[in-house]
Amino acid sequence: MAANLLVLSDTHLPKRARELPAGLWAEIEAADVVVHAGDWVSEDLLDEMQQRSRRLIACYGNNDGGALPDRLPLIARATIEDVRLAVIHETGPAGGRERRMDAQFPDAGLLVFGHSHIPWDSVSPNGLRLLNPGSPTDRRRQPFCTYQRVTIDGKAVAAELVRLPPRR
Repeated sequence: MAANLLVLSDTHLPKRARELPAGLWAEIEAADVVVHAGDWVSEDLLDEMQQRSRRLIACYGNNDGGALPDRLPLIARATIEDVRLAVIHETGPAGGRERRMDAQFPDAGLLVFGHSHIPWDSVSPNGLRLLNPGSPTDRRRQPFCTYQRVTIDGKAVAAELVRLPPRR
């Protein structure tokens, strides 16, 4: 049976937005697994997401202070279906990313990362799928705020980038 994941990163609450966009909580609650690749900023958001998600796999990011680094790992790992997942906030520059991540995560089949707020979907030379969901609250230089819906069925990984409407 396939697993439905909701993948997000760089929420930066309450600094970049007061709350997550409307409708996102319903998707969080419906997902089999929620994956967050760091830069929460708020422990309150972590607490609420832990309460409202069926399963949360998450790491901390470079903007996460206070108790967040004590509560979350630098790198989160899990196996979903037949896919080994790794979640990290930063992967360094885009150039050479796939080869660097092949070396750093030789046993993973899927790597979720954040930091740049730039959506990313690629496959490394060794077959590692790399996904960055962007940010649902801070688009930076991107045209839209984004997150990803991911389905894992056995070893197959399908990802859909979801663009959020502009905030008013």
